[in-house]
Amino acid sequence: MAVQKFRSVEKMKAAPILDRSASGFERFLRHCARYRVLAPRRYPRGVYRFRSIEEAQAARDRIRDEAAERQPD
Repeated sequence: MAVQKFRSVEKMKAAPILDRSASGFERFLRHCARYRVLAPRRYPRGVYRFRSIEEAQAARDRIRDEAAERQPD
């Protein structure tokens, strides 16, 4: 993006706003894609039932360990 210089506040107010994207929705999609790269989902989707708290904790630990193995150092 280019830098604009102004000699007065009046000229700054009169300058057109530069928008490099044609659509706000396209910008939103780019932000969503960037977010997915920076913060991937850690847990699998869906609802799970467990017979005990220990079984649920074991599943949570397994998911955490798999996610840690996938992350680069």
